[in-house]
Amino acid sequence: MIEDQRTYYPSIRQSWGIVGIIILSTLVFSPVNLVLNKAIGKEISFLVYYLLAMGVPFGIAHFIRNKRTGVNNYNFSLSSMKVMGLVLLATIGLQTGITSPIVNLIPMPEFVQKIFLEFADQKGIYSFLAIVIAAPIIEELIFRGIILEGLLQRYSPVKSIILSSILFGIVHLNPWQFVSALVIGLLSGWVYYRTRKLSLSILIHLVNNLFAFIGMHSMDTEAMIDKSQLELYGGLTNFILITAGAILISIICIFFLRQEFSNSRQITLREDHQGWLKDV
Repeated sequence: MIEDQRTYYPSIRQSWGIVGIIILSTLVFSPVNLVLNKAIGKEISFLVYYLLAMGVPFGIAHFIRNKRTGVNNYNFSLSSMKVMGLVLLATIGLQTGITSPIVNLIPMPEFVQKIFLEFADQKGIYSFLAIVIAAPIIEELIFRGIILEGLLQRYSPVKSIILSSILFGIVHLNPWQFVSALVIGLLSGWVYYRTRKLSLSILIHLVNNLFAFIGMHSMDTEAMIDKSQLELYGGLTNFILITAGAILISIICIFFLRQEFSNSRQITLREDHQGWLKDV
């Protein structure tokens, strides 16, 4: 048992510890956001705050991981355009067909609406950098690159993917983002498990956040909160068509992704076998 603890990081308990560090970090650095808010504006202050609040926990987790396992690198290698295209479509399909309808069913108190509306009003370049660029990179490094990778060394893929996704949802500290993070986390976790490529997980997260960011620009955010999903989609018929179509697209994309991953694995195994024969 001692040998396993030295070899693999994190365990389930240690994963909860990382989440605790993240939550503590968001509280510790919140005064930075408040102070800088008045000095340099909301968007820049939020970007600085986010980089500190999430960057410090990543640095701590990375340091512990490196110390215990000797591993300090991450796989950022790219995949084929076909795989990236399928990942992109699957992400949008899940967001449209599953995440948005479920989130819309969760009642939102008035004070929470005000917080979301104030946050949604930040649509400049610094908000883009925080939401669409920084968040996907740092959060995927933590939850897929460190937590999921460590869990996969100790536990079954299903258990590891589900747990890392739940932790990813919990760290957002509200039920609305929990749903989105859980769904995206499951897709991102499965893709990472099959490929071990952090670049694809980052792409999934980036597309999900970009989709939401574009929505904040192109739609009335207050109307999005007040209206039901049926109203937003233009009636029951449109709701059924859009939701069913989006889910079907996601299923088709995941089916083809599974084939692509299986083919890639077979090619890798064949190359390894040929290399072994040459050595012999």
